[in-house]
Amino acid sequence: MWVGVRGAIAYGHLERIQTDGSAASTEVASDPSSAAPTLARLASDAEAAHGLTSDPVWKLAERTPWIGPQLAAFGTVAAASDELLRGSLLPLATAAQSTSLDSLKPVDGRIDTSGLATLVAPSEAAAASARDAAAAVESIDPTPLIGVVGRAVGHAEELFARSSNALDALSRTTKLLPAMLGKDGPRDYLLLVQNNAEWRSLGGITGTAILLRTDAGAISLVDTRSATSLSQGISAPLVQLPEDIQAIYQTRPARYFHNLTQIPDFTVDGPLARDMYKAQTGTDVAGVIVVDPVVLSYLLHAVGPVTVADGQQLSADNAVPLLLNQVYERYSAPTAQDAFFASATGAVFQALLQGRGSTTGMLTALARATEEHRVLIWSANPEEQSVVAGTTLAGELPATNERTARFGVYLNDGTGSKMSYYVKPEVSLNWDQCQQEGGTSPRQLTLTLALSNTAPLDAQTSLPPYVTGNGVYGVAPGSATIVSNLYLPQGYELVSASASNGTAHEEATLDGRQVLTFGMNLDPQTSASVTVVVAATTSASEAEAIVTPTADASLNPTVVASCNNASVAGLQ
Repeated sequence: MWVGVRGAIAYGHLERIQTDGSAASTEVASDPSSAAPTLARLASDAEAAHGLTSDPVWKLAERTPWIGPQLAAFGTVAAASDELLRGSLLPLATAAQSTSLDSLKPVDGRIDTSGLATLVAPSEAAAASARDAAAAVESIDPTPLIGVVGRAVGHAEELFARSSNALDALSRTTKLLPAMLGKDGPRDYLLLVQNNAEWRSLGGITGTAILLRTDAGAISLVDTRSATSLSQGISAPLVQLPEDIQAIYQTRPARYFHNLTQIPDFTVDGPLARDMYKAQTGTDVAGVIVVDPVVLSYLLHAVGPVTVADGQQLSADNAVPLLLNQVYERYSAPTAQDAFFASATGAVFQALLQGRGSTTGMLTALARATEEHRVLIWSANPEEQSVVAGTTLAGELPATNERTARFGVYLNDGTGSKMSYYVKPEVSLNWDQCQQEGGTSPRQLTLTLALSNTAPLDAQTSLPPYVTGNGVYGVAPGSATIVSNLYLPQGYELVSASASNGTAHEEATLDGRQVLTFGMNLDPQTSASVTVVVAATTSASEAEAIVTPTADASLNPTVVASCNNASVAGLQ
């Protein structure tokens, strides 16, 4: 009875934390100085819940059958909440009282990062404390949990992981941003804008390359070139690619600037882009950054519409269809298309440098884009690259661990066209059983990739020749050829792989991962699918698939399956 009363009271405290905690952690990551009042209230709830679930009577009750695991899980969540709020978020918000991230708003093209110096130590401590709290909740065995406790632990795990990721990102930003903005002297960066209308593994072909210069917080756009111009005159690979990469992608990524992100590992693509750019221009850069038009649309939510060279208004609503589809109806010449693309990108960044919009809006836009694998960074400075390593920004190959099996689903256009804009991918994951049953075969994990060509039946005549590819590479206009590279979880054994249309696949290995390559041709209004089954060699209860980001912002590039519960890309 005593335990039940204390539990009910503690549950009330944790319910308030669950309701307001997500918004509070987001507020801390975007502007720590403004979050202190909310966090102080939530910290009191966390302290009370921890106290109610940690006395000797409660600990004794945790040892009882059936109810014991429920109480232990509840107590762990309460202790982790106390750690997250009183040991992480509140100290950071208190330390940031004299600093507002709104000071990062550009003024006359310059960003003052001096205030970030005061946040380096407290944000690092907060991130470490948040990691510990998230790890404690993640370690809870969900198997014996039932009802409200099971649901509460599931919600808590999601909240703690989100909070930990946000604080980790803030910590890394405070360390990295001042140096990247030229605190110690001028730097040049290569900004690549991918075109998701023609898929490459990490998003799309490199449409535009912009040279950015930073110096003491000032940012300027120095030069803009198209990938076409940067690929001219290249008759042989500019960089020697490893044999395992060539076995899958041949030498194309080192011969054509458009194909830089065909290799789904930005720790390879970043140095490759720097070397190719230097070979073509003579300019050496300190790092490489990748974005896409969907990122630009998110930023336009923050800064408002901009005007491009031809007088067209570019807004959050029309940026993606205009840049990735309608531009080819307006301009038939590739040089004019490239110019429009470059003008639009430059206009968005000029608006940012002019300080338009709110800092919170800009950070929210970049956070969403980063979560969706649409923003990637590589630094030539090993120390700075170590800060990026292991994060979504690094764009590394998916890594499998004891808890989570990770696939990579990377899509490449084989049509020589802009037909990827019309192809919809759907990826699903499913475990055949939650726990390994004694004496039976290993648990199996199934990945299904379905591709649908949504182009109209009369695409051959209704779409511009530049969009359809006009049959130049042997694909009928209106059809789309998609080359899918499926990276299997490390250490998992392939059971079967098949395509609905009977297409055969090729197998290779890259960086310890088995890679299956399927080439599929899709006529307008048709679909095809690939199904891959692997045998689990770990006790993982989670699975993820990292999917090429597309022009459709509603499709989630990270698909998750927890045991028997599957998730499909596009359902958020």
